[in-house]
Amino acid sequence: MVEDIQAAIPLGFLLAFMIGPVFFVLLETSATKGFRAGLFFDLGVILADIIFLTIAYFSSFQLLENLSNQPGLYVFGGAILLIYGLTTFFNRDFVKGRTDIKPRKGGYLSLFVKGFLLNFINIGVLVFWLGVIIIVGPSLDNQANRIIVFFSTMLAAYLITDIFKILLAKQLRRKLTTERIRMIKKALGIILVICGLVLVFKGFLPKDKLNIEKGIEYIRE
Repeated sequence: MVEDIQAAIPLGFLLAFMIGPVFFVLLETSATKGFRAGLFFDLGVILADIIFLTIAYFSSFQLLENLSNQPGLYVFGGAILLIYGLTTFFNRDFVKGRTDIKPRKGGYLSLFVKGFLLNFINIGVLVFWLGVIIIVGPSLDNQANRIIVFFSTMLAAYLITDIFKILLAKQLRRKLTTERIRMIKKALGIILVICGLVLVFKGFLPKDKLNIEKGIEYIRE
């Protein structure tokens, strides 16, 4: 059990630094809205991860095969991400000269939902957890209690690492001006648009290029 925990901690740390839309939105939220806002957003992200993990655990190879045959899911998720990125890029919803942008009443719940949805619409996250389950499961003898301990530790390490990221991003608030906030939001919008286009592109790839099982076998080798 102790070995499982020790193996999970580095993976959780690496997961926190995987570059994607959630990574950049978390930093932007923490820098412009503060620690609590970033934390609520991150908790929403983790809830989506837990749901994906549960689905991955009970589905495994069958779901991988279905996902490979349904590239439209990538297009759907990518399109939503693309629209969100364009909205962020063109959004002018901030007060000129104000850098202390705290969420309105009830805003923390909306940030939680935002984190959840932003992670949940990315079908690539589900594919990632499926791959991890398939690779790690046999080394844990596919025992439910060991799998629960392993992934609970992994997500806890992920959350702790994200808390440090949130604290560091929060320090940037003192240096934020209206123009810098505008630049951050535009840069974030561009990143989200790129991530959305990548997902859409994956959806139009030939099915043999989307063979996830072969990719996992390649990683194993």
